Amino acid sequence: MPDRGSGRPNGPNGPRGPRGPFGPRGPGGRGFSVGRPSRGAKSALITAAILAGLAILFAMFAGFWTDWMWFDSVGYTSVYRTQLLTRILLFAIFGVLMALAVGFNIWLAHRMRPPLSAMSMEQQNLDRYRMAIAPYKKWVLLGVALLIGLIAGASASGQWRTWLQWVNGTSFGIRDPQFNRDVSFFAFDYPFYRFLLGFGFAVVVLSLIAAALTHYLYGGVRLSTPGSRLTAAATGHISVLLGLFVALKAVAYWLDRYGLALKSSDFRDAEGWTGLRYVDANAYLPAKTILTIIAAICAVLFFATLWRRMWQLPVIGLGLMVLSAVLIGGVYPAIVQQFQVKPNEQAKETPYIQKHLDATKQAYGIADVQEEAFGRQQAGEVTDENREELRNSVSTTASIRLVDPNVISPAFQQLQQIRGYYTFANTLDVDRYQTPDGEQDTVIGVREINTAALPDRNWINERFRYTHGFGVVAAEGDDIQDNGTPVFMEKELPPQGELGEYEPRIYFGEATTSWSIVGGPQLELDYISGDTGADETAVGEEGEEGQEGGQEEAPAEDEPEPGREVDYRYEGDGGVALDNYLRRAAYALTMGEPQILYSGAIGEGSRIMYKRTPKERVGEVAPWLTIDGDPYPAVVDGRVLWLVDAYTTTNGFPYSSRTVLDQATETALTDAERQVLAQQNQINYIRNSVKATVDAYSGDVVLYAWDEDEPVLKTWMKAFPGTVEPRSEISDELMQHLRYPQDLFNVQRELLQRYHVDSASLFYAGGERWQVPDDPTRPGNPVPAYYLSMRMPGQEEREFSLTTTFNPRDRDTLAAYMAVVADAASEDYGTMRVLTLPNNTTTPGPKQVQSRWNAEPDIAERINLLRRGDSEIEYGNLLTVPLGDDLLYVEPVYVRGAGANYPRMQRVLASYGEELAFEPTLDEALNVLFGVTEAGEEPEQPQEPEQPPEGEEEPPAEEESLADLVGQALQAQEDADAALSEGDWAAYGEAQERLRQAMERIAELEGVTRPEDEPAEEGEQTE
Repeated sequence: MPDRGSGRPNGPNGPRGPRGPFGPRGPGGRGFSVGRPSRGAKSALITAAILAGLAILFAMFAGFWTDWMWFDSVGYTSVYRTQLLTRILLFAIFGVLMALAVGFNIWLAHRMRPPLSAMSMEQQNLDRYRMAIAPYKKWVLLGVALLIGLIAGASASGQWRTWLQWVNGTSFGIRDPQFNRDVSFFAFDYPFYRFLLGFGFAVVVLSLIAAALTHYLYGGVRLSTPGSRLTAAATGHISVLLGLFVALKAVAYWLDRYGLALKSSDFRDAEGWTGLRYVDANAYLPAKTILTIIAAICAVLFFATLWRRMWQLPVIGLGLMVLSAVLIGGVYPAIVQQFQVKPNEQAKETPYIQKHLDATKQAYGIADVQEEAFGRQQAGEVTDENREELRNSVSTTASIRLVDPNVISPAFQQLQQIRGYYTFANTLDVDRYQTPDGEQDTVIGVREINTAALPDRNWINERFRYTHGFGVVAAEGDDIQDNGTPVFMEKELPPQGELGEYEPRIYFGEATTSWSIVGGPQLELDYISGDTGADETAVGEEGEEGQEGGQEEAPAEDEPEPGREVDYRYEGDGGVALDNYLRRAAYALTMGEPQILYSGAIGEGSRIMYKRTPKERVGEVAPWLTIDGDPYPAVVDGRVLWLVDAYTTTNGFPYSSRTVLDQATETALTDAERQVLAQQNQINYIRNSVKATVDAYSGDVVLYAWDEDEPVLKTWMKAFPGTVEPRSEISDELMQHLRYPQDLFNVQRELLQRYHVDSASLFYAGGERWQVPDDPTRPGNPVPAYYLSMRMPGQEEREFSLTTTFNPRDRDTLAAYMAVVADAASEDYGTMRVLTLPNNTTTPGPKQVQSRWNAEPDIAERINLLRRGDSEIEYGNLLTVPLGDDLLYVEPVYVRGAGANYPRMQRVLASYGEELAFEPTLDEALNVLFGVTEAGEEPEQPQEPEQPPEGEEEPPAEEESLADLVGQALQAQEDADAALSEGDWAAYGEAQERLRQAMERIAELEGVTRPEDEPAEEGEQTE
């Protein structure tokens, strides 16, 4: 019998296996044993383990490899390489430093252990742990040091931006007013010194904890054993570490002095106040200097314990430092604030307020705002002398945009979507294009693919078949058709219009968020031939449809039959080539889609496209930039390009007010894009330093240096050389479409509410504070900034501008009007002008103008008529234009009929001075507003009725009975309802006008009149 306990064989050939039907040897004549795998099984296990390990390594490597291939596809591998190497370098340096520091202190504590442990219950209990660790001491030491080093290295690698800015920092050429240091010290150097200080504290604290635990484990530190609590060796070791901690605290106090220039504090109601105030300069600053000296002395006392093994002096020094921190760093500044500053706060704080004002204006680019008085001392009035001049000057003053990009998207969707799987952005963009009649303000959108709306969603359709959108759609901004729909400059599919020939396929766009595989064996759907966005039947000039002059042209030989699918295979170099199985396997892992590995739809020429939104692509190739929230499309040099504004920012500009971008801009950015900002999205310096383009077909990203002398941009260009093209590379056609970014403008106007004043005393008083008015048509939202081609007072020609208005604080009247030249091709690009309204008169603001329109009985009555039949009213952009010496307000009114899925513009509201108008077209509204029938013509005078010849009686006048008028009104109402149900808005408007005239004649016949200023009674409606 085998000896089961010994585990040794009971025979010369080892243990024998259990007998079976073939005896101790198998059927092949070879013996086998239970519990021990055969040599083949071992090989299989080893092979499986190796393969599993390789699979794990490949899975870990796949993420890095696919990232590298993506950067290579856009030509920015240097960005990925620099970022990756910097992170690895920081990980290695600081991880090794931390591991060595902690490991050395553990080793030193172990080496200093007492030779004999004291005889006590505490030490007897610790003996068990010492004995358990003894065989593995080296491994424990390495494991603890390695673990802490890995954590520290990972944390340090996240500081790659701080490191690169410190290494490549460029001078601002501006010095702070307190310490006379260049701003680059606070923007680039100070953050890195703070990081080093924090790392130093972490090293000392972790080393102290590790050393103390090691000393305790080996008897150097005793908690309950009688006698001395610490051995001499442990005392010296721990005191040195404490001395290092206190020395670092001295360095921290010294750096805190400079941190006062970046200190945020609450000062009256100034949000984001940054910089020194009186108490900082006269109490905290000297206190930090004194505490630095005290901490340095205390550190020396700790180091002195190496020679005098006594704790009395360093403990006393530490106590004095803590007491000094409380008294000098806390109590004394509070006393100064209470008894010196508060009794005479304005006089004490004025110099520091002025520094804060100047720094904020400089940091946000609002120091050179041109401010001038505007308007008359009394409310505007249209007189016989100026009506013709005012009416004629409207067209030269502004291109008044009736097509609101925030409202009109459903009309684009309905009229130009063509197929349900296409989509337009909810908010369209404003641009300008050259036409035969000159530059035209344009509302533009891109017809993008929307795979979520596919009729049949499957692997092939979503990833291979429906891969791209097709064409742009553009409408004139200042014109509208008689039926209330936009006048399209570019439309239909394939595109046709005034934008010329261009590559219409949209593979990259704002709504294109899913990945696709293109260019392979599987053909893509390009478009459906013969599709049109028009909802009207084409009629020839000489006859009805199908007759001579109105016949449809026969399709050309190279054109497909109408209604047939046109296929396409991608021919560009966008995306990453899937030209081998290793690449396919890597993407199958990273995309979480195994079919990529074995699908037959992937073959020669296949390319995978992902990260397809313009913001995402620019953010990846330039992770040091903050990306604007509103990329916009433009047709440039035969390509559809997405134009993206990008900003360089910092949170280290001394004295400048801090702003949280998400709160200051309506086009809020994503968290990933805000990672470049320090301290939770807070910045106190911003410049639009880069203009970027993303090709909608190839996905190519190009960065252009817009502000080439900007120091933050120059710093990053040193870190990432060759990634940003010089400004001179911008083509003339591209320059025509670049514009002043709305996000930056929103930040600036938010600050100008308070920082428009130049005097510290006015800033302190707060009486001149402005506020951005609320949008009267969208309660709870501020009035958006509008792009508009307009001519400010004193300008000779109209320029593409970005405009806004300001109210006085807590009032609805108007305080100021601001415009910035937004045309990048203009020499005056970026010039800000603010027109301030008189203080001794009240100029109505947007909310008051809207209220006046709503309260006017005639306008209110006609708006109620538009709401009949469950129709909905949507107000467009409330545009404000300086005209003469007053302000012209214009607001288009859209009607969404019952059952209709898009609005049509039906009326225009206008206001100038005391005059109001509500008419079907802008021209008619302006004519009514300025009292002319046509531009430059006064209204016709009523002619005297002809007198009958002498001796003849005058024929009796035809009288309309009340019954006739009521019948006319009822007929007009029926016609209006019929037109509304058919969507014939021209006929609807004509019927409503007949209804209004009939009701006025009924009122005259009955002698019913209403005083001009008496509002209609609540609930009163015309039946």
